[in-house]
Amino acid sequence: MKVLPYNTKRNFYPMMSLFDKFVDDFFKGDETQNNQRTMAIDILEEDNKYQIEANLPGFKKKDVKISVNNNELLIEAQKEEKKEEKKGSYCRCERYQGSYRRVLSLSDQVDRDKISAKFEDGVLILDIPKKDPLPSKEVHIG
Repeated sequence: MKVLPYNTKRNFYPMMSLFDKFVDDFFKGDETQNNQRTMAIDILEEDNKYQIEANLPGFKKKDVKISVNNNELLIEAQKEEKKEEKKGSYCRCERYQGSYRRVLSLSDQVDRDKISAKFEDGVLILDIPKKDPLPSKEVHIG
């Protein structure tokens, strides 16, 4: 005989649970801590460089900041709109206002001084050239 544990959360009405989930998600929203999100990125490795494409829809070039500190590449985008328009009351507002942030670790084999960036149609494209690896050095025991 097989013994099954008693399930207190048995779902007799599956359609009601879908409706409950829809209502819960509707009012919960998708807020994150400090109103920061991470952007979707693609990383492509070629023979002589890495290319990073980051999606930043709705942002302008002046909203994006890129910095390199030690071996970390930091991409930040800040967007703030101050529009006040009195047309009634919102039940839900899904237009995004806040910031994106992404930190990527860089290899020792990249040339940090020659990183280039361009921003077109909401997509940030970074070219990170590779440099020749340093030859290994043998240490003699004295």
